[in-house]
Amino acid sequence: MTERRTGPESGPLRLGTRRSKLAMAQSGQVADAVSRVTGRSVELVEITTYGDVSRENLAQIGGTGVFVTALREALLRGEVDFAVHSLKDLPTAQPDDLALAAVPVREDARDVLVARDGLKFSELPDGARVGTGSPRRMAQLNAYARCHGLTIETVAIRGNVDTRIGYVRKGELDAVVLAAAGLNRIGRIDEVTEFLSVDMVLPAPGQGALAIECAANNAELVAALAALDDPVTRAAVTAERSLLASLEAGCSAPVGALADLLADGQIVKEMRLRGVVGTTDGSTLVQMSTTGPVPETYDQAMALGRELAAEMLAKGAAGLMGERAH
Repeated sequence: MTERRTGPESGPLRLGTRRSKLAMAQSGQVADAVSRVTGRSVELVEITTYGDVSRENLAQIGGTGVFVTALREALLRGEVDFAVHSLKDLPTAQPDDLALAAVPVREDARDVLVARDGLKFSELPDGARVGTGSPRRMAQLNAYARCHGLTIETVAIRGNVDTRIGYVRKGELDAVVLAAAGLNRIGRIDEVTEFLSVDMVLPAPGQGALAIECAANNAELVAALAALDDPVTRAAVTAERSLLASLEAGCSAPVGALADLLADGQIVKEMRLRGVVGTTDGSTLVQMSTTGPVPETYDQAMALGRELAAEMLAKGAAGLMGERAH
C-alpha cells in the first residue's frame, strides 16, 4: 500500500476526481476551499469511473456507486488523500474505513428545463420529447403532465451536459431536464428556460450537495476538512438519504426527497422532509411529507427519514420502485 502523506511538509494534497467537466469544476472549487483552510496546495488527480465509460442506462447498470467506487478504491490504496463526489451518487451505506469529512453548503437543489425556443414545460407541444436519464424525473414529469392535460414522451438519455443539451440544439429532443447545481457550477445556468418548482419535481436525495471523503484513520485531514462542513446541509441530506436507505432503494430508483427548514419570521422552527416514489409512466405516485424539530444530531436526522419512509411504505411505495436495493 502506498504510504499515506499527512504532515504539512509532505507536499500538495491529492484530490481524487472524476474527469468530466462538471466533476473537474466542482473539485476545483473544493480544492480552492481546502487550500484556504489548510494552507496547503491541492492537486487534482483524474480518475475514470465505471459510470464514465459505460454507455448503458444508469438504471440498467444499477446506478448505486457507479461513479464512486473507483474514487474510493484510490483513497484506500493511498493514491489520493481525499475525494469529491456529487452526494446524490453516494451509496447510502458509509464504509467504516472512509469518513464523510465534510458536506459543504448546498447549491440550488432544483431540477431545470432546457427547452427549444425558450419554452417552459407547460408550453411544450403535444407529444414533446423530453430527455432525462432519471426514472425519478420521468415519474414526476409524466405525473405532472397527466394532471395538467399535457402529452409528453420521456426519453432515456446518457452523457455529459454538452451531450444532453446538444440533443435539444440539434432538434432531436424538445427539451432536457438537468440539475440546476451542475449548470451553475460550469457557468451555463443562462441556458435554463425554466426552474422546475420542487412542488412539481422533487430532486434526488442529496442533489446539489457535494461530499468530501477521506480515509477515516487520517485524523488530521478529517479535522481539517471538517472546516468546510455545513451543519444545516448535512442534516438535510442525512434525512433525505435515510429516507432512501429505509425504502431500500438505490440511487437510480424513482425516489425524490428534499429536506428544508421552516421558519416563522427569523426563527427557524422545524425541518420538513418531503418524499416521492412513483412509476416511471407517472400513473401512480406516493408523495408525502413529515416535519420535526431541526435535527441536532445525526441520529435525529436519520430518524426523520425513517419515519417518512415507514409512512410511504405503508401507502404502497415498495411496489412502485421496481427491484429494491439490498
